[in-house]
Amino acid sequence: MNIEKIQKTLSELGIDGWLFYDFHNRDKIGMKILGLSLQGLATRRWFYFIPANGNPRKLVHRVEPDKLDSLPGEKFYYSGWRELHEKLKEILGTPKKIAMQYSPLNSIPYISIVDAGTVELIRSLGHEVVSSADLVQIFEALIDEKLIQTHFEAGKLVDETLDEAFEEIRKGIKTGKYKTEYEIQQFILKRFYDKGLTSDEDPPIVGVNEHPVNPHFYPTPENSVEIKPGDKLLIDLWAKKNEPGAIFYDITWCAFIGDDPPEDYVKIFHIVRDARREALKFLQDRLNQNQEVAGWEVDEVARKYIQEKGYGEFFTHRTGHSIGENVHGNGANIDNFETQDLRKLVPGCLFSLEPGIYIPGKMGVRSEVNVYINSEKKALITGREQEELVLIY
Repeated sequence: MNIEKIQKTLSELGIDGWLFYDFHNRDKIGMKILGLSLQGLATRRWFYFIPANGNPRKLVHRVEPDKLDSLPGEKFYYSGWRELHEKLKEILGTPKKIAMQYSPLNSIPYISIVDAGTVELIRSLGHEVVSSADLVQIFEALIDEKLIQTHFEAGKLVDETLDEAFEEIRKGIKTGKYKTEYEIQQFILKRFYDKGLTSDEDPPIVGVNEHPVNPHFYPTPENSVEIKPGDKLLIDLWAKKNEPGAIFYDITWCAFIGDDPPEDYVKIFHIVRDARREALKFLQDRLNQNQEVAGWEVDEVARKYIQEKGYGEFFTHRTGHSIGENVHGNGANIDNFETQDLRKLVPGCLFSLEPGIYIPGKMGVRSEVNVYINSEKKALITGREQEELVLIY
């Protein structure tokens, strides 16, 4: 944690301070930024206030007096709720604009961690509570060009594993011993393990025909079916190196089991692919012109393209999500649909572009790449791009 950098950023954003609050280790974002451990008892509330100017202050319960000892700043203690309110008033001082892990109208759920009652408490002391979303992106979600190498390394192995999964399906087709969706999912997980990768216990998505109409379909032994000739196939897989601080890689590809895919399947795939391309081009053009661009704007481009092709009602999720140590990270999302993400896409942002079309009773199609904005403000796809359906026969 760099107090000076946080204070400088607070001043630049016109915010008077950043108030961290936790109870029972709920705010893992804040704890990561502050460098706090999740180990040990966490049965009482604590607060840590970083003002834009001056020294930080911490408020802890006398039952857990050493909770914030690793952090700089003057320490204050409380026991009862009346004393808690009094000490909060003291450490926060005169009315201020204070950032917390809060999002107005829950517009960015990743940031909505502080409970409504605590926000009410801070407001009752005369302060204006604003969202820490921009601060969280800067101090938790941006990935430097050293750390992004773990993403590239994982990407090569994930791409390789996808090819191996396609080959495993191809063997089953040739021999007539068809593999099930679940068997391919487990094959992928085994290959991840062999290569030192982890998906954090979230299994890949492998689905044929109607199954991917549910964008988060997970095959199990009970719901899985065999992958046979004539099937439309979607595989969504994500993993990172199994080491601290490693960054995820997350892709989705579509295939057809046979050498002559139906025209409607090819058509839908091309629409999704081209929506992905349009979104990337818009982003790259804006950055090349040294203009700011927010996540919601990129979503609008992909969504408008699919709407103009007549399939808007079947595009049922945001265009992309932030990626970090968790596959769904805490930075700007490519979203003006599920939420309106106003955060800017800046150097260090890593995110997916994954438009999709899901037609009940027919098919689900998604095409996903990862995009990284480097220090030169160039938006780069970090792995392979799927240009045409993979044919497996």
